[in-house]
Amino acid sequence: MARVWQHPFLNVFRHFKVHEWKRSTKEGDVAAVMDKTLKCTVYRIRGSVSASNYIQLPQTSTQSLGLTGRYLYVLFRPMSTKHFVIHLDLSTEDNQVIRVSLSNLFKEFKSTATWLQFPFICEAGTSRKDLTGMAPPGARWTCLQLDLHDIILVYLNRRYSHLKSVRLCANLLVRSLYTSDLCFDPAVTVAKAQWEKLPVTPMPREMAFPVPKGESWHDRYIHIRFPSGSSAAPSEPVQRSYFPPEAVLPRHVPQLLPCPAASSKSRQDSVFPVVQMLVPTASCRAPSASGLLPENGLSCERSEVSSVGGCSGRSEETSACVESTDKHAAGSDLQVSAVARNESSLPDPVLRLKGVIGLEGHSTKWAIWTKDGAAVVYPCHAVIVVLRIDTREQRFFLGHTDKVSALALDRSSSLLASAQARAPSMVRLWDFQTEGCLSLFRSPVHTICSLSFSGSGVLLCGIGKDQHGRTMVVVWGTDQVGRGGEAVILAKAHTDVDIQAFEVASFDETRMVSCGRGSVRLWRLRSGGLRSCPVDLGEHHSLEFMDLAFGQAQDSRTLYVCSRSGHILEIDYQHMAVQHARRLLPTQTPSSPLPQKQTFSSGPGIAISSLSISQTMCAVGSEDGYLRLWSLDFSSVFLEAEHEGPISSVRLSPDGLRVLSTTSSGHLGFLDIPSREYNVLVRSHTALVLALATECSRGQLATVSRDHTVRIWDLATLQQLYDFTSPKEAPCAVAFHPTQPAFFCGFSSGAVRSFSLEATEVLVEHRCHQGAITGLVASPNGSLLFSTCSQGALAQYDCTATHCRVLHVTANVVCQDARPSPNALAVSGDSRLLAFVGPSKYTVTIMDAASLDDLLRVDVSTLDVASSRLDSAVAICFGPAPPSHLLVSMSSKVVVLDSISGRIVRELSGAHPVASPTLALSRDARFLLTATDRAIKVWDYSTQAGPSCQVYIGHSEPVQAVAFTPDQRQLLSVGDAIFLWDILALPERSPPESDRGSPGAPQICEAGLNTRQLEDSVLGANGLPRQQVPVPSQTPLPQLGICAGPSERGDGAFSVSDEEGPSEESRSSEGFRQTSGPPPVLVQKESCGAGDGAWGAAGDSWGLGMLPYSRDQPSKQGTWSTRRVRAQPAARPDSYKHFTARYKASLMAKNVSFSPAGGELLRLKAVVGYNGNGRANVIWRPDTGFFAYTCGRLVVVEDLHSGAQQHWLGHPEEISTLALSHDAQVLASASGCSGATSCCQIRVWDVPGGSCQQLLSYHCTAVQALAFSLDDRLLVTLGDYGDCTLALWSTATYELVSSTHLLEPVHGVAFSPWDTGELACVGQGALTLWLMQQRGADVSLQVHHRDPIPEAVGAGELTSLCYGVEPLLYCGSNAGQVCVWDTHAGRCFLTWEADDGEIGVLLCSGSRLVSGSNTRRLRLWAVGAVPELRRKGSGARSSSVFMERELTLDGAIVSAVFHDSMDMGVVGTTAGTLWYVSWAEGTSTRLISGHRSKVNEVVFSPRGSHCATCGDDGSVRVWSLASMELVIQFQVLNQSCLCLAWSPPSCTRPEQQHVAAGYSDGTLRVFSISQTAMELKMHPHAAALTAIVFSSDGQTILSGDKDGLVAVSRPRTGMTFRVLSDHRGAPISTIQSTRKEYGDFGMQGTDLWLAASGDQRVSVWASDWLRDRCELVDWLSFPAPTLMEAPGCLPPSLAAFCPWDKALLVCAGLGPHLEVVFYSLRQKQVVDKIPLPFFAVSLSLSPGARLLAIGFAEHVLRLVDCASGAAQDFAGHDDCVQVCRFSPAASLLFTAAHNEILVWEVTGY
Repeated sequence: MARVWQHPFLNVFRHFKVHEWKRSTKEGDVAAVMDKTLKCTVYRIRGSVSASNYIQLPQTSTQSLGLTGRYLYVLFRPMSTKHFVIHLDLSTEDNQVIRVSLSNLFKEFKSTATWLQFPFICEAGTSRKDLTGMAPPGARWTCLQLDLHDIILVYLNRRYSHLKSVRLCANLLVRSLYTSDLCFDPAVTVAKAQWEKLPVTPMPREMAFPVPKGESWHDRYIHIRFPSGSSAAPSEPVQRSYFPPEAVLPRHVPQLLPCPAASSKSRQDSVFPVVQMLVPTASCRAPSASGLLPENGLSCERSEVSSVGGCSGRSEETSACVESTDKHAAGSDLQVSAVARNESSLPDPVLRLKGVIGLEGHSTKWAIWTKDGAAVVYPCHAVIVVLRIDTREQRFFLGHTDKVSALALDRSSSLLASAQARAPSMVRLWDFQTEGCLSLFRSPVHTICSLSFSGSGVLLCGIGKDQHGRTMVVVWGTDQVGRGGEAVILAKAHTDVDIQAFEVASFDETRMVSCGRGSVRLWRLRSGGLRSCPVDLGEHHSLEFMDLAFGQAQDSRTLYVCSRSGHILEIDYQHMAVQHARRLLPTQTPSSPLPQKQTFSSGPGIAISSLSISQTMCAVGSEDGYLRLWSLDFSSVFLEAEHEGPISSVRLSPDGLRVLSTTSSGHLGFLDIPSREYNVLVRSHTALVLALATECSRGQLATVSRDHTVRIWDLATLQQLYDFTSPKEAPCAVAFHPTQPAFFCGFSSGAVRSFSLEATEVLVEHRCHQGAITGLVASPNGSLLFSTCSQGALAQYDCTATHCRVLHVTANVVCQDARPSPNALAVSGDSRLLAFVGPSKYTVTIMDAASLDDLLRVDVSTLDVASSRLDSAVAICFGPAPPSHLLVSMSSKVVVLDSISGRIVRELSGAHPVASPTLALSRDARFLLTATDRAIKVWDYSTQAGPSCQVYIGHSEPVQAVAFTPDQRQLLSVGDAIFLWDILALPERSPPESDRGSPGAPQICEAGLNTRQLEDSVLGANGLPRQQVPVPSQTPLPQLGICAGPSERGDGAFSVSDEEGPSEESRSSEGFRQTSGPPPVLVQKESCGAGDGAWGAAGDSWGLGMLPYSRDQPSKQGTWSTRRVRAQPAARPDSYKHFTARYKASLMAKNVSFSPAGGELLRLKAVVGYNGNGRANVIWRPDTGFFAYTCGRLVVVEDLHSGAQQHWLGHPEEISTLALSHDAQVLASASGCSGATSCCQIRVWDVPGGSCQQLLSYHCTAVQALAFSLDDRLLVTLGDYGDCTLALWSTATYELVSSTHLLEPVHGVAFSPWDTGELACVGQGALTLWLMQQRGADVSLQVHHRDPIPEAVGAGELTSLCYGVEPLLYCGSNAGQVCVWDTHAGRCFLTWEADDGEIGVLLCSGSRLVSGSNTRRLRLWAVGAVPELRRKGSGARSSSVFMERELTLDGAIVSAVFHDSMDMGVVGTTAGTLWYVSWAEGTSTRLISGHRSKVNEVVFSPRGSHCATCGDDGSVRVWSLASMELVIQFQVLNQSCLCLAWSPPSCTRPEQQHVAAGYSDGTLRVFSISQTAMELKMHPHAAALTAIVFSSDGQTILSGDKDGLVAVSRPRTGMTFRVLSDHRGAPISTIQSTRKEYGDFGMQGTDLWLAASGDQRVSVWASDWLRDRCELVDWLSFPAPTLMEAPGCLPPSLAAFCPWDKALLVCAGLGPHLEVVFYSLRQKQVVDKIPLPFFAVSLSLSPGARLLAIGFAEHVLRLVDCASGAAQDFAGHDDCVQVCRFSPAASLLFTAAHNEILVWEVTGY
């Protein structure tokens, strides 16, 4: 009823009494005048500035018209040669306010989420350019009919509610406005409609324009209906039939164009919306034309363009052509030329923003917690990101067109405010939950730098500078936002004081506080005014204050303010007085001889940039990079965390348990206070990203930036893996090696460097270019690398080896005008052709990639013969072959050339107004990417004729490069940040011909199948019964083929051999394949201990071949048995459950002879660490106390009471998983394959004896899971995603009894606990239950049930499973749900959300269930009510299932085992930690822990009671040698600790023990063992430290770095007083110091020390550091070693003083031979040599017996008796043995390989 008064129409001017100006307002030159044409009073609005002359209805913006009519009729006439603007504010059903603007001032259509701008173009027919868009002379009255419903629906996908306000701006004449739900035809009068009975609604008399007798309405007036394809409009024949029969096309036809004309260059940059249409497509309808006048025809074209989100709006460009019912648009005389709309297969939209990597922008200080503390909000340039801290999922607020300068979130997390940089500053208010923009308004502040909400969110305060540079404070009222209203300015004030921070008081919303340079002011909002008064600061009036915060205690009126000088003032708000003033000091005061902790006192302070207050503590962030947590009385520091750069902001979470921090170096992270762990959420480049490269096998992304860094990212997690910094030269281009873990980078200096991702170091450097590198590309086969420079040179490299070498350098072949670009060079997919732009920018050259012979040169300057200027090429890329096409980006188009003939194949015109500097074509040639400025275009390249495109914006700076991810499902764009987009169109299936032709596709086997059998096979694949039983074919056996024909078994089952690939003819309905008999596998019995015998495949290598057909058996029992064929590598599933062996750069040595049992000089005593890379690799039996886990390729069996260990050695590779039989007598372990021709090993161990009983080998890539049946008679082994096989073994004979090939990866397998013949598997598609059927001696697996994933899981996968009470089966998904199956009924009856991430571990016993996920959470669930819920079937609800306990550990949960009561258990994480979990106490205790990454050094205390280790994870760990338990751990974030030294015993204070550590950033830290604190931090080096040692008296530290410099420092003073540069140019690999007699070697000094560098040089020095003396004793220089396999890869230079003769030097890696050299310092010559089998990578000499330990890259440790020359080799490590160290007592030997530490006991000495 509320809308009845508006029917049938409403005169808006009359209803709101415009002439009284009480309910409306006017501004500027607005007057009522008499119009001669209409013969009535109209309103004239004129003025030079449209925004200053207008009529507005209603009077204020807080009011609303509330008009619900669908159509708005505007009766107006634009003034000649003037511009006009019409603004409409429309409200949607979800209370979103949308502004629709129409003007002839606009040159192009623009849209955001809350604003649509339509150009009103009147084609004047004149050549004067200054009249473009202006109304021509003699402009006529126009009836503009706007369908408000369709405008909102079509362009923004929203539902129209009502018209909120209207503003008519100069220059125009307006008669009135009308609203109605009826679609009137203005050309038809009421009388005519009644007389002729026309099926139209005539225009009411009140709205009609007067038409003199004898004249036509169309002769005098214009009617425009927009959109033209309105669903409520009359049908097309009706529109045509009432045009006048004869007319002449007018000179001036106005149009509303939401798309640009094709010929207008200025409009080709336009960005148009694209959303999914909910109404029929709007089309450009035109009457049929008999007489054509092309020169004046209306035209429209289609162009699809999307905003960043892909859903901000849609423009069907055919709707852009506006219908004209002018008299001159007669049906016989009008031509509407519409470009044909090509049918595109692109979805609409085709892209969706998935993730953003970046934090930089206008400022890095804006990072905010949400109310629940589960997510953080921060800006990334023009995008606002909400990041959940547990799952790392992102969502986005899109709409800003420039960098976000300020951000604020109200206390309830319902309203978000953001301001945009650059004047004028636009402010947006967002609904935080729906991400919708509620309001958009312009701020009176020129640039807003700070925003702050009041507690209730009804006030918003903004701070910034006005256009004159004065500080301005504005307060908006936001209570009406979200209800259809807008933000209203309540008060604003100018001030001359500086404001750095501004906050609304928590106790009174009308009071605010600001701080800045020399001032702290209190503000108050009262009676529409904003007033302030200063706080009396006394002596602190000159401080520069940076941040402020209110105390959080109840009734607290305390204000805390921090300053750049280190002061923190505590101010009583009520009395406006300073209560306390404190100052943060550096770590050491001048009067103290030893470093002190931070205190608040006098002295020089540390600049504090931010602070945050909770009820119990104060978080302080300072410019020295430290985040410190203080008590509120500032008496002590609770915690501190060091960052890589100055901290820009800190914020405590609402619960006070986490501290969020940002740094100016682009880092965002939080400190978890209870666990004392720091978590990095975001790392980002700090400058423009210039180029990118993707890596296929590991899913990695490399980027280079103007911040002089090269960064490697994980595409799956968007987390940074590595970064490489080059301070002196900027990286320009980057490319991954296609087959090796390395990448190449080109620099502005002309250098091209190869980096190792494993060693994180430079492998080789080439400087064959004289200018900056402009292009860098590797051939797809990994054999060649090409680079170009700005001087026009092209270089070719051989990159087949680890260290690439230069093959050719050709000068003046590449365009010298080119800038660095990822598309400056291109190599074809077959690696045969090389293309580039050159020698000039008008030429594209194609060369033979191997010989660099010119094959073709194409002159692109004259390709467009109609153009008057020369065209040039900017970027190129090859298309997929065949055909062999080359895409060339030129100005405003992309040309496709045939790379053989050079002819033009296709041309994509109008791509961009300027040339796109980057191109990318998808592998299936379906999508083409181009980019110019800040926009990305996605082209439907597969459409040959006029391909359509969509445009996406989001970057605030020009896009530098675009690329597809390796899986082609996503694309990347880089510029200001790194954007990852999801492609919403699934890849098209390749045709059968291409599948057969691809190397990895299986061939269809036709031999052995007749036509009827093929039909039956296909029917079987579709789930229908076969019409006959397949019988053996009489066709001769094929010699080669991937599938063989079927055979008829006795039971009539259809059987396919195991090695077959998927084919349509042989696909079963269950989706699995079975073997009719066991294929030949390797089964080796061992009578002795582990490690004996061969472990590879027996007989022929694994290849494709058929065994002879057995003619001795009856045909019905005959089968073909084949060897298993290694399949092509499959894509890794989206599940962390799958094991992936850690990459190792070196292979294990073969043919190494080990010492016989009983005569070993070493015995493995202990293993430090747990392999968190394994899966289900922990065994614990509480009843027997048996405890086992894996570390590398060792099975470690440990006594939890005594700590004694047994070590079962035998696996050649890293162990993936374990399984224990139910009687605890047999343990099965599996490891990965060790080569391209080997299979995985499965070892079966006798638990009581600790020996290996059986060796099984069947799976090709890795074993995913092992399980014993309930009666222990069967063992099932599951291959991983690359193997996809399920094998069943008999534990009596350990023979393979059955195997099945799976068509999709399976994530887990389990035997039923109540039925020995039932087996369950979970995977991508469904839950599968198998039954084992036995016929005589044969056992086969048959699918019993295959149940699809429940709808509640969606598109997820089942990743884990466990059986509960009969008949329940629990399954976890990668989306965090737990599903419960009734295995008897074969249905899922219950599902609940158990976690936010993937559930990888499930364990159930009785009424309790444990779940573990990759979110690090371990949860205990009460599931006692689930059996009762089973009876309810589909009506079961999960409310009866509740969580009892929850623990958060240090990594993703990969292994877990619990007691039957589920009260206690052992849990393993990816962090390499084993935890003892007690649910009863709610605690987790660390059982076993090791380094997370590579161990770099092991050192010992002088008394030999403790040892210390350091690693790439940045930790220094101190262990007790007696128990090998971790005692102390020092952690430095984001740095690698590369070297370590323990101080010698001090004569004055023997209890003072220190450890000095060197880090990758060139810093040196000294830790006190007794005080468990860092005492000193120095920065003596600019490069990474590689070696460090104390002098003999402990008063001096010598440190060497990667550049070859040796620094001499005193830890007491923290000063570096000498730097030796004799080894400059090569990294220092060893520094060792020993005490010497004063006169030894004729040199004075107390210390004798040596330094060895990577260029095979060793220097020996005598020094007396107290007297500042240092003299060279000897200098040794050796020739470089001869390396046959990897030229240029030099082993480390190792040197040490001989413990039993201090005049001897023991050296390895020096010289051309494989040997250890003994050099006498007295005789100045080599006195002895010991040959080696390989180059040594580590070396240690025993201080007791004459023993020498040597570690090799071949995973072997050698112990040499130097007295007798005897040598013994030992195995046990899984990687290069990079560290060997004897303990001071010579009884223990520590060795390390990657993160494994093995402790050996030296026997017999």
